Amino acid sequence: MLNQKHTLVALVQDKPGVLNRVASLFRRRGFNIESITVGHTEMPGISRMTLTVAGDHAQVEQVRKQLEKLIDVVKVTDITEESMVARELALIKVKTTPATRAEIIQVVDVFRANIVDVAPDSVIVEVTGDEDKIESLFNLLRGFGVKELARGGRLAMSRGGTGPLPVETEEAAPRRRKKGVG
Repeated sequence: MLNQKHTLVALVQDKPGVLNRVASLFRRRGFNIESITVGHTEMPGISRMTLTVAGDHAQVEQVRKQLEKLIDVVKVTDITEESMVARELALIKVKTTPATRAEIIQVVDVFRANIVDVAPDSVIVEVTGDEDKIESLFNLLRGFGVKELARGGRLAMSRGGTGPLPVETEEAAPRRRKKGVG
């Protein structure tokens, strides 16, 4: 399938420059990263990157293999075909008036979102969920006047079991140094 969205999960060493090397690899391959989310994991010294990219299976698989060759990349898995939980976070600043405030609150409640800031002329709405939920809420709030949108990237995790990313600890199996790509 052409330009299917793929979700790649990469475990990387928590070191300076890793994000730059990953982004550079995508740039060199002519891939656009639609979203990237990075944070610490339950394993000290390891960060988790969740990347959303569009492309056919063969292209994405080639990039995945090249990512695994990068220094400080521990493991990369394409979880697109896995049963997974995927969520995004968005903050939406919406223009309000005394006449529209109650209606905006009702819309926000229907989506189980939260109002996290209130000002005389606006509210900031926090919403988490899948892309469709965020898009639907955004489109409804657009009618009131969206002043600003900040959207985090996709976070994803395989359902059940141990997941696709088991990694041996440094103590159990010392890691060999990989050559850089490029």
